[in-house]
Amino acid sequence: MPAAAVTQMSPVVTLTIGELAREFDLTTRAIRFYEDCGLLTPQRSGRNRVYSQRDRTRLKLTLRGKRLGLTLAEVKELVDMYESPRDTLPQLKKFLVVLAAHREQLEQQLADLHATLAEVGAHEKEARRLLAQGQRKAAV
Repeated sequence: MPAAAVTQMSPVVTLTIGELAREFDLTTRAIRFYEDCGLLTPQRSGRNRVYSQRDRTRLKLTLRGKRLGLTLAEVKELVDMYESPRDTLPQLKKFLVVLAAHREQLEQQLADLHATLAEVGAHEKEARRLLAQGQRKAAV
């Protein structure tokens, strides 16, 4: 038989909710929550959830999106777009728009933190000055 005609079926790897939870260091409750949000769509075997490699990948992308500060709705929209057979250019453009919005938000938060730290520093300096002044008066 020619080599091209020989095809082996790769086994379908499935995961239980516990296996998925352990792999990503999540609670099973968190995984069920992502399922309720439509990010994961496990099959059922009786009462048990059976997760595919697709679900595993979607969970990995979901967690990556969360680390970037995306909302679950934004994550779902982006992950769903990547699964569609459409051209990837609109998907990449949308991703860049989402990232730009989050960058702007983070930069504003950073500016606010710098302003707050400067204010805390000014209050500390004034409190130290008043403390030193009070200690000098008490010593006299």
